[in-house]
Amino acid sequence: MNNSAPINIDNLEEVEGNNKTSNRLLIAIVIGAVALVGIAIGVTLLRPEPDYLTEDTPEGVAHNYLFALEKGEYQRAYSYLSPTLPGYPEDIEEFTESVDTYPFRDLDRVTTFQFEPLTVNDKRATITIKKTIFYEGGIFGSDEDTSTFKMKLRLEDGEWKIIESDSYFAWCWDRDSGCH
Repeated sequence: MNNSAPINIDNLEEVEGNNKTSNRLLIAIVIGAVALVGIAIGVTLLRPEPDYLTEDTPEGVAHNYLFALEKGEYQRAYSYLSPTLPGYPEDIEEFTESVDTYPFRDLDRVTTFQFEPLTVNDKRATITIKKTIFYEGGIFGSDEDTSTFKMKLRLEDGEWKIIESDSYFAWCWDRDSGCH
């Protein structure tokens, strides 16, 4: 003898219809998530690599100086300093020694620079640069430090040259005795 209640076919069709709706919703969510991941990967891969800027503006020279330091292209970074600095490094070896000795080597970390509006007076320019350094601290730990510094440039023989900076500039370049 069968003690089960009779099956109502109308209820069975309603349950199957709800399952189809749930399946469609789940498929739509999965497709949406896959699409978002694909877009994120595409944006990351298609983002242009940082590169040098033209050297006819103070911002371009400041950017190129910092970018050259970051890439370890010291000859190029050296070329952006004004040779009129009291302690101007005599050659690329002295410049490289200054870069390695003085504390502006945080460029081995992930660092970004944002150039804020500059002021230009005649043949001098002052740029405020916002620097953000990113630190990694394990799987879920990370931190960042943001600060600003000023860089001063002068137009010399038609080229912008760095004459002073609060960061990424050896203090001894401002002294007659140089870095000796």
